[in-house]
Amino acid sequence: MKRFIDLVRVAVAGLTARKVRTLLILLGPILGVGAIVAAIGINESSKGYLKAQLQDLGTDLIVANAQDSLGGFGQTPRIPEDATERVSRLPDVTSVTGTYQISNVVTLPFDAAEDYYKAFPVPIIATGLNLPETMEVPMVSGRFINKFDYEQSARVAVIGRDLADEYGYLRGEQRTISLNGIDYGVVGVLDWVLLEPSMDSAVFIAFSTAEKDWEIGNQDPTRLYVRAPTNTQLVAEEIPTVVSLGGPDGARTSVPTDLLNAESQVDESLNTLTQLMGGLALIVGGVGIANVMSISVIQRSSEIGIRRALGHTRTTIAMQFLFEALVVGVLGGIFGALAGAGVVWFTSWSRDYVMILSLSSLVGWSLVSVAVAVASGLYPSMKAARLEPLETLRLG
Repeated sequence: MKRFIDLVRVAVAGLTARKVRTLLILLGPILGVGAIVAAIGINESSKGYLKAQLQDLGTDLIVANAQDSLGGFGQTPRIPEDATERVSRLPDVTSVTGTYQISNVVTLPFDAAEDYYKAFPVPIIATGLNLPETMEVPMVSGRFINKFDYEQSARVAVIGRDLADEYGYLRGEQRTISLNGIDYGVVGVLDWVLLEPSMDSAVFIAFSTAEKDWEIGNQDPTRLYVRAPTNTQLVAEEIPTVVSLGGPDGARTSVPTDLLNAESQVDESLNTLTQLMGGLALIVGGVGIANVMSISVIQRSSEIGIRRALGHTRTTIAMQFLFEALVVGVLGGIFGALAGAGVVWFTSWSRDYVMILSLSSLVGWSLVSVAVAVASGLYPSMKAARLEPLETLRLG
């Protein structure tokens, strides 16, 4: 026991005697373990965030886009207006809203901004009256377009939340915006639409107003948003047939949450690649440990010679350097795991992710760090053990 305590004391003294060198040796496993833990943790946390979004959004919204076969040559394909009613009568459908995006309209919060908004136009969307219900998005200020606005073709508009922030809109403020020189009163602000981010910077007007002011021809939409709480995939398959009254090419449907769900199920090859890159960093760190400790053997040759002359065996000398490598691996693994966990926490906090960090992963990669460090210390320890007392006089 006394011999083991002496060995520990000598090894610790060897590490603390040259603090800068020890710190440089530690950087290898710290960076390797920290990189692996951070990369995997951020990846898992982002997946957790997406899964939480899926829970909030639901998976029952369907988007149906008009196909080219529904439009004439050179015309924008559109879905017949009466198709909206047909889709709404499907057994599992609770809400349907048609939209049409108007082009070549410059939206201005004030005249001085004309050059900017010509370069970066704001989307103008003609819509049905129940868009907030279909998208399940609340109003954060005011109201949405109502039946009176539709019947009177009133020049009122609702703006997305990002656009409201960009315009400096204040809650309850009486505000007008200019659409190609025509003033529209802003009656409300729609909250963020997570499944259709483009709506956050859009202006919404009634179909009847769009038909009067912008000559869109009719009130046929180019896109339908359909809410089907049950049998969503089946409804998505039925919609093209319902739109075209029996043909297969009535519309192209998709379920936006399918994309999020696919994104949340990150390919395992990405995790494998992350682990391989982190493992490479650990190997590089291990090479650094072997290199620095080999140089340390030469620098400490006098110390090794004196200890050999005092009766220390080759095994004792080798165990000293192996123990030093073991300490480096343990400390590097612990600090690396803590650093990686800190990066995951900060990233999750700054991006509102759901922090997911596996304790087994922290322990596992810390143990890998120890293994790499000990393996890297084998050659220097054997080199130190083979030194003869007389040879140390030449080296030292």
